[in-house]
Amino acid sequence: MRLSAPNLAPEMELTDIHGRIVNVGANGRRTLLCFFRDPACPFCNLRIYELTAHQGALAKLGLDIVAVFAATPEEVYRFVASKPRPFPVVAEPTGAAHKAYFIETSRWGKIKGILTRLPTALKGLRIVGLAGLKTSNLMPADFLIDEHGRIAEAWYGRDAGDRIPFERVEAFLARGLLDRTAAASA
Repeated sequence: MRLSAPNLAPEMELTDIHGRIVNVGANGRRTLLCFFRDPACPFCNLRIYELTAHQGALAKLGLDIVAVFAATPEEVYRFVASKPRPFPVVAEPTGAAHKAYFIETSRWGKIKGILTRLPTALKGLRIVGLAGLKTSNLMPADFLIDEHGRIAEAWYGRDAGDRIPFERVEAFLARGLLDRTAAASA
């Protein structure tokens, strides 16, 4: 059963790969919660680089980013976190967070992503090497969560490379700024 707006986001206390506590849900902050499959996934690595590049501008607009991988801390560190990231990266090998948000699996979605996004897949494989071919069938998912812990948008990827567009994230932030401005002037 997929989650959808405007349901409350499942509240979770996660631990990032540096041992810091990361609260998701009603934490009073606007959050982009990103679920990834394997840290060796070529699509996942490219998205982490995009998030890293956009994080400064998004943070200025009041957005926290949390990346959750269904993998061990060692795997996440090897492929993703060996370079410092400006947002929490969580290794969650039990998959409990993925289950709480109803993240789906699809062998066809994995194959479809590789076939329809071949240039992107090849670009990502240059980063992770052949390990990128041995990834799981988990599909990506992104959740925009408002400061009250409500899901503003749930994006369940249709294939291995399908992520929420940054334009939708920016629109979510713009709505939040308008809401806060209207509340302050009332």
